[in-house]
Amino acid sequence: MIRDDLLYATGLDRRRAMFGSAGAEDQVEHTDDLDDKLQEFVTRICFGDIWQREGLDLRERSKITLAMLIATGKSHEIRVHLRGALANGVTPLQLRELVVHSILYCGIPAAVEGMRALTEILEEQGISHDLDGESAR
Repeated sequence: MIRDDLLYATGLDRRRAMFGSAGAEDQVEHTDDLDDKLQEFVTRICFGDIWQREGLDLRERSKITLAMLIATGKSHEIRVHLRGALANGVTPLQLRELVVHSILYCGIPAAVEGMRALTEILEEQGISHDLDGESAR
């Protein structure tokens, strides 16, 4: 894999900012013939190009990405991108509302999986579930 171009470097930087080294170097430096092309595409095109475009800020991109992942039931990627969304400045309250909103358009099972993932990631990161006092009303 060619790793010395600007798109690749930019993509690796974005991956690191959103997911830490586990989602950046640990992914691209441990490829083999099976997954090398996939990691190159994700780094260069997804994060080096598409995530860099003007018109949407990182918080908006994260929320849109999560909505699509919930809608398509991609449970592993939901968790990965919840971490990235928090790193991009999306608040836990906004993430809760995104999942609640998904009930309407994605269905209850998809929303339940989204909430399960959100609960896991908030606990993993030591973030309180006390967001706005809604449960006490």
